[in-house]
Amino acid sequence: MNTNPEHRILEFLKYQPSGSSKQLHDLLDDLNSYATTKRLVAKMVQDDILISTGQGKGTRYSLSPSFQLLQPIEVDKYFEKEIDERDIKKSFNLDIITKVLNKCNVFTKSELDILLNLQTKYKENIAHLTRPEYLKELERLAIDLSWKSSQIEGNTYSLLETERLFKDKQTASGKTKDEATMLLNHKEAIDFIIEHPDYLSPLSVSKIEDIHSILINDLEIERNLRKRRVGISGTNYKPLDNEFQITEAVTAMCEVVNSKENIFEKALIALVLLSYIQPFMDGNKRTARIVSNSILIASEHCPISFRTVDSLEYKKSMLIFYEKNNISSFKKIFIEQFQFAVNTYF
Repeated sequence: MNTNPEHRILEFLKYQPSGSSKQLHDLLDDLNSYATTKRLVAKMVQDDILISTGQGKGTRYSLSPSFQLLQPIEVDKYFEKEIDERDIKKSFNLDIITKVLNKCNVFTKSELDILLNLQTKYKENIAHLTRPEYLKELERLAIDLSWKSSQIEGNTYSLLETERLFKDKQTASGKTKDEATMLLNHKEAIDFIIEHPDYLSPLSVSKIEDIHSILINDLEIERNLRKRRVGISGTNYKPLDNEFQITEAVTAMCEVVNSKENIFEKALIALVLLSYIQPFMDGNKRTARIVSNSILIASEHCPISFRTVDSLEYKKSMLIFYEKNNISSFKKIFIEQFQFAVNTYF
């Protein structure tokens, strides 16, 4: 048995909706006095790991929404269970936007230190580049982002075929017209946010729709926020199916993103929530990746290509957010890909 008292409490509350101080002490009576347990629980409440409800002997403790958002999850272990065996949040949870993400800090201090050091390195690197050299590197990143973002959505073009399509207008043999169109639309969307870096500042529903329209041009996909339900393969999570609720959710997301001061938080929250809300009939994750990068570019932060991310790991991390409203796995991807972009392109 794990002898860490905090770990024991967390494991207990993962499977119980709440517990009294006596129940929590019973877990630890081989380790702590009752007074010590009370102090530990009080500190966990102060650290926003637990929340308390009720008073006196009726006080109950449960995991805080912030902790549920940020606690580490072992991805491989999580997906050992099949779809119908997983304990998930099947319905869209507006509270994750309006009551959790708007209040908590998504990144720890150590994670922010890593990102800020990388951003400093990026600024130092580009300071030594001429304007043509900088644009050349940005073009290279744009090609990689267009390719990887499309690959995540099932596009079968290779990176070399994508580069040939952009530079020589040469389509790859054996590929569909829609695959080439998807890639070209990605490039157009990226070029747009590079040419208009402040277009999505502040973020708004109509401007997100504009980016989506660029991405789905000539692809027989409905424009603007959807009015019908959509399903997501690989999960029992069901996005909203009411157009007014969808508008409310995207508006709430924009308000949270706009209210954040930290650019990395803005970019990550937009990236995850646009995918979670699924506001469009198709092209949601593509739109999310462009919007997220537009936030970085507008604040002169290094954009992210996602080139080395494994498509399956990306989808799994996204499913964990859908099903558990937990951002830890996707946050790890974001940090790793920001590091890759800084070290690779500039």
